[in-house]
Amino acid sequence: MRALARRDLSTRQLDERLARAGVSAAARREALETAERLGYLNDERFARGRAKALAERGLGDAAIAYDLEQAGLDESLVAPAVGSLAPEPERAKWLASSLGGGLRAARALARKGFARESIESALPEVLG
Repeated sequence: MRALARRDLSTRQLDERLARAGVSAAARREALETAERLGYLNDERFARGRAKALAERGLGDAAIAYDLEQAGLDESLVAPAVGSLAPEPERAKWLASSLGGGLRAARALARKGFARESIESALPEVLG
């Protein structure tokens, strides 16, 4: 529970932490069920919060979805979490303008996981 007090974790992340600490499978299962029942562990909440935090750090939808999948979340949680964000083209335009536009901004957006369509809408003069 101390790990969850610092930051939200996915069920898989917490299970892996407990396994590394040498907790038996049965005890891990019981701990996860208890944490979920008490509201400390909620994969949907984790997915939405993590997606929002990554979007605020300037990542595109593909990078956000990848991160959530790596945390052990199912597509049924990943898609709604990514869908709850501001539209990717809007985020791309904002980030492109903060980067000064141009080819450098287009490359940065691509590295951050933005779709080609979002990059093209943010920087039509570069890719159009």
